[in-house]
Order: sequence, then C-alpha cells, then structure tokens
Amino acid sequence: MQDSTTGPIGRTGADETGARSHTRSGWGNFSYTTRVTAAFAFIAAMTALVAIGVVSFVWEQHFQTYTRANMESLAKKTADNIATNYEKIGAFDAQTLAPAEYVVSVTPGIGVQVATNGAGGIREIVFDSTQVAVEDAHEGAANQNLLGNNIPSLAPQKNDTNMETANIVVTDKDTDVDKVVGSVSVYVLGSDTLLRTSDEEFRNKSYQAMLFAAAMAILLASCIGFLFARNLVRPINRMTTTAKAIKEGDLSARTDLHGEDEIARLGETFDAMADSVEKDRELERRLTTDVAHELRTPLMAIQSTVEAMVDGVFEADAEHLETVNSEVQRLSRLVDSLLKLSRLESRSTPMKEEVVDVGQLIAGIIATHDAFVADSGLTLEYAADDGVLVLGDADMIRQATANLISNAVRYTPEGGRVSVSVRRGDLMASIAVRDTGIGLSPEETKMVFSRFWRADAGRNRESGGLGIGLAVVKEIVDRHGGWVKVEGQRDEGACFTINIPLYDEAKNLKLRQQKTQRTTKAPKEKQQKSRPKGRK
Repeated sequence: MQDSTTGPIGRTGADETGARSHTRSGWGNFSYTTRVTAAFAFIAAMTALVAIGVVSFVWEQHFQTYTRANMESLAKKTADNIATNYEKIGAFDAQTLAPAEYVVSVTPGIGVQVATNGAGGIREIVFDSTQVAVEDAHEGAANQNLLGNNIPSLAPQKNDTNMETANIVVTDKDTDVDKVVGSVSVYVLGSDTLLRTSDEEFRNKSYQAMLFAAAMAILLASCIGFLFARNLVRPINRMTTTAKAIKEGDLSARTDLHGEDEIARLGETFDAMADSVEKDRELERRLTTDVAHELRTPLMAIQSTVEAMVDGVFEADAEHLETVNSEVQRLSRLVDSLLKLSRLESRSTPMKEEVVDVGQLIAGIIATHDAFVADSGLTLEYAADDGVLVLGDADMIRQATANLISNAVRYTPEGGRVSVSVRRGDLMASIAVRDTGIGLSPEETKMVFSRFWRADAGRNRESGGLGIGLAVVKEIVDRHGGWVKVEGQRDEGACFTINIPLYDEAKNLKLRQQKTQRTTKAPKEKQQKSRPKGRK
C-alpha cells in the first residue's frame, strides 16, 4: 500500500519541480528590482506615447486652424488696404497694389494673388507674386500691372482650400453703395495646409520637445522605479538573510523591522515567529534533558541496587526489593504520564460527551483526597454552587482536578491550606484550586504548563513531581473548549482555575439534531452515487 502511494508522489514532485523550473525562464529570471524598474519605464513610455498621440492630434487641429486664421486675417487686411488705395486712385496700378507687394516682401514663403472683376464678370489677374519672374519680359503689362492670365503661376486654383481669399470692397461715391471690384488670395508656397516654413519648423521642434520630454519621463520613471523597488526589496532581502541564518542554526537572528506598513508588520511577525521557534527549541532541549534525567534517575537506582545484590553487597531481601519496586513504579508513572499527554495532544483518545454535574464530581474527588491531604499536614476546604452542569468527559475532568490538587499539596508546606471551589458563571463553569504554598512569579506563570518545566528542578524532584501534570491539565481543558487561568505571587500561594463552557440543553439538542441529519443524509447520498447509471 505504501509502495503504490510513494511512487506517484515522487513523480508528481518531480513534475512540479520541472514545471517550476520551466516557469522561471524568461521574465521570471530577472530580479524583482529589474522587473519593477522595467514596469515603471513601460508605464511611463505608454503614458508618454498616449500623451504625444493625443497632443499631436489636438495640436495639428488647433495649429492648422490658427495658421488658416492668420492667412485669412492677412488676406482681409491686404484687401482693405488695396480697397483704400483704389478709392483714392480709381485704378489697379502699382501704387494701389503696393500693400500686396509689401506683404510678399515682409512675409517669406507667402504667395499673393490679386484679381479684378472685369467687364462681363471676367476675372483678370492684376498681381501674382509667383509671376514676378516673367514681368521683365512683358514690360508693357508690368507698367500697367496687368498680367496675362495664361502666364504660369504657382497659385492654387480658385476656390481651393489651400488658399484664403478676401474681397476688395469699395464704396461708390455717387450711390454710396458698396461693390466688389476684386479679390485678394493668400497662399503658402509648396504647402497644402497653409503652413509656412517657419510654422513647420516650429511644429517639428514642438514634436522634438515632446519626444525629449517622453525620454526624460521614461528615464525619471526608471530611476524612481529602481529606488522604489530597492527600498521595497531591502526588507525582503533582510528577511531572506535572517531565514537563511535560522535555517543554518543561528536561532538568534532577527530582521529588526519596525513600522506601520505591511512589510514592517510582516518582519515583526517573522521575528515573533523566530522568537517562538527559539523558545520551542530551548524547551525541546530542556525537555530532552529532563526526560533523560528523569529516566536515568530510577534506572540508575535500579541498576545499582540489582548489581549490588548480584555482587553480594546487598541481600535480596524485602527492603532492597522494595527499593527496586518503588523506582520501577516511578519509572512506570513517568512513562504512563508521557503516554497520556501524547494521546491527549494527538487526539487519539476519544472523549466522552455526557452531562456532568461538576459539583458532585469534585465532591467525590475531595472525599478520596481528604486523607492524602491530611497526611501531608494540610487542611482541605471545598465549596460548590448547585446545578453546575457541563458537557464533557467526567474521567478527564476528574484527572485534571486531581492533578491540580496534587500539585497544590506538593508545593504547600505543612500547616498550609488547600481550598477547592466550583462556581457557576454566565457562560462558564469554573473549578478553582487555591493553596497557601510557595507561589509563582509572573514569569513562572507563563511557563508553568510546559512539559517538565520547573522553577526549581531540585525541589520538584525531591517532592516526587514529574513535571507533566499541569501540561495534561491544559490539554484536557483545551479538548473541552475551555482554558486554564493561573494566578499567584511568590511565597503567597497560587490559584489554578479551570473554565469549561456550561451545558446549554437547547443548543446541545439543536447540535445533536444537525448531527443526526448529516448522519442520515450521508448514507442516502452514498446509496444514490452507488446506483448504476441507466442507458440513454
């Protein structure tokens, strides 16, 4: 059975190890600091990319609107100036067209075209900055500022969206009516978006500035991510180093982390765990030493007595045989106590669940221990409330109380007093055993339920104690869902109080009904699962 189980488990472990080593490849091979730094850089890059995309889209729309508005304003202003000159001169001569010449001269990359509304609505071009190169070959036309419509021009076609046009409007002096005598068109040479060279240069530099800002943001985010990850990993590395030191046997290693954040609290919890491990290891060493000593003492007494009788030093009489017998009984009690404690801790001993009248139960214990207490020169007192009922194992409760009484008698000098009381509280039943003995210090009260623990090992050994009784008491009370409280002062006595939940008949009846329902339901479900499935 074990062989068939062990094989698959081993293969599964190997498969899991292979799977873990497989998943560690690639990104998992980098350190946490590297991964956090890369994550910060990636987030900054994505943020910068989105920001540049959004800003570029909005920038293009607003920039084109801005440049088109400038061109429209320039065309309108030029048309107004030409209209003013035309009203004075009455013809499109060089002086009238001077504003167009001025715009071309002061605004590089701008093209200006002036057209008139001739007779019959025929449009005549009287000025075109892109035809200046051919004016010298047509001096007569140049003198009249009238250029042929068939001469090649770089100006866009009329009504093209790549040029802005403003009408030249003058007022007739005779009729005082406004009339359109021509139009001024402004455009940008070689641009479909009315962007001049300076505008495009400004736009390109803006994009370069955005890219530079994105690179700086990524670099800054990487530095912040690196510092953040390093500060985050530092306490984790400290805990790793501490755990490694503890693994190698240095149980005094601690992280010494303190603070309010999660990692600091984890470090404090880790240190508390290390303190507990160190304390348990010390108790384990002490337990091993005490067990060895407790076993060695009766064994040495038995061995020395038997060897003496074999060698003829002692006679095999009743006195020496009684010595051997008492040591054997002591050894038997020690082994029996250890066995009981082990069974209680492992829950291998079943616990009876019955309604127990604690007052009557403890009264029987008092009756059996009265002579024992009197022989020790002590006074035994007992007081109990009526009707104190609990649900539990009467034998276990009896054993726990007897251990407390024996412990009180053992540490109370002659002439002292041991008092036992049973009280009914709101939720708990209490069994208190108080003595006027040597007492306990506050530090000793924290360790008193540990196995083989003793404040004074010699005193405990002389009085015949095994150092296990109180540990058995604690395990019994824990199994009943209660707790043990210990109070005391040095040289003023001690008080051990067992607290066990009171018996609640209504609650217990409900629990029994639920348990019965689960018990009856389980066989039905099991029977349904075991039925063969029919064919479909």
